[in-house]
Amino acid sequence: MSLLKIEHLTVRTTEQLELVEPMSLVLNAGENITILGETGSGKSLLIQAIMGALPDGLIASGQIWVENCKISSQSHRLQQLWGKRLVMLPQEPRRSLDPIMPIRQQLWESYHFVAGYTDKQAQHQSEQYLGDLGLKNAVNAYPHQLSGGMAQRASFAIATASGGKILLADEPTKGLDPASKQNVIQLLQKAHQNGGALLTITHDIDVASQLGGYIFVMRKGKLVEQGQAEQLLTTPKHEYTRALISADPKHWQSFNLQKNEQKRPLVSVNNLTVAREKRELFRDLSFTLNQGEILGIVGQSGIGKSTLADVLCGLLKAKSGKVEWHHSQHKKHQVLKLYQDPPEAFAPNVTLQTLLDDVIRYHHLDGSQIPHLLQQLSLSPEILQRTAENVSGGELQRVAILRALLLEPVLLFADEVTSRLDPITQQETIQLLIEQCRARQCALILVSHDPYLIEKSCDKVINLEDYC
Repeated sequence: MSLLKIEHLTVRTTEQLELVEPMSLVLNAGENITILGETGSGKSLLIQAIMGALPDGLIASGQIWVENCKISSQSHRLQQLWGKRLVMLPQEPRRSLDPIMPIRQQLWESYHFVAGYTDKQAQHQSEQYLGDLGLKNAVNAYPHQLSGGMAQRASFAIATASGGKILLADEPTKGLDPASKQNVIQLLQKAHQNGGALLTITHDIDVASQLGGYIFVMRKGKLVEQGQAEQLLTTPKHEYTRALISADPKHWQSFNLQKNEQKRPLVSVNNLTVAREKRELFRDLSFTLNQGEILGIVGQSGIGKSTLADVLCGLLKAKSGKVEWHHSQHKKHQVLKLYQDPPEAFAPNVTLQTLLDDVIRYHHLDGSQIPHLLQQLSLSPEILQRTAENVSGGELQRVAILRALLLEPVLLFADEVTSRLDPITQQETIQLLIEQCRARQCALILVSHDPYLIEKSCDKVINLEDYC
């Protein structure tokens, strides 16, 4: 039985600029399709068009059938199907959760208002579902208290509580540690194996491989290749598909690592012990970081990698220990954290150009570097005229890197900064970060759950699990 069918679905601007060329696909019960492609290729726009949730200024055309019922792509009837027929797992789970409401209450609303359960039934189902997803101890937690994997599972529960069979998943595993990523993949597999249908967009080759099924490969709004997952991923025909697969970090050559160069200490961490809300994360951590050196930090989610960044940036006091800067007259804004979730670092309703101009004016910076950095980061100058809400997560992360480099940093703490980027752009971005930091004698701390990325990029590595 066909659960979802689209014919010649296109996304254009109001000026008739085509962002996604006509796409057609059929998704039957028990099947899954994965759309694989680069950051900004139009994957998210396609799903938003299917949901009837395109941003203002964009228009969808074409035909959509939901469970054999024909619906215009511009019809408000699509929104009437949310939850009950069409379900979306968003790219940024925390942006879809109410920040001032516990997750149990948010799930209760899905059961009560959408699925029609009574108050008590909704309460019981909420606690049971969250428990089934490993969130029993977090039922009263707020979104900011959840790890990335927990937030994604909570979003999955809320999205699927009303029984919708057609699940659209937008980059569902980005930024997650291997264990959390595997949990989400298993949830997605169950969603379509129990008579539902799954449409996933991702730039993660491993996710596409594990989900299997059928794959569409997109680039710059165009379909370049399609086929069964096993065949397409092992013997790709299109040069872009081959490049995408070969750019996975496991295939990288090691970057230019620091060897016999004269080392000038930048900062020393001595017997550092860090805690959050009375819970000790790690203890007695010591290391020295030199100018221009690349340090990798690894460890499971919640172990304190991001918290270490907060301590180095002066945003949080350590429980004990000392951070000592060597002969550095740097300004406070030159020790910077690049956030894992770029929307947290940008005002949502102001153009990116305005935000950059504000930083340049406030810190008296040289803005002439912007065109060159835009080119190196594979960003169109036009993107700066948009707001943070109207660009992809990967594009926004590259703008965050651009902004950081403008500030002439002495230390950059890059917290999973490429988890939102496709393999090709990820490789280019990591190489750019390393080259720029080496050239500026800026130390770089890379946090990643990808062991191959850390191995190929860093001069030395610290596993925080050794300090628990």
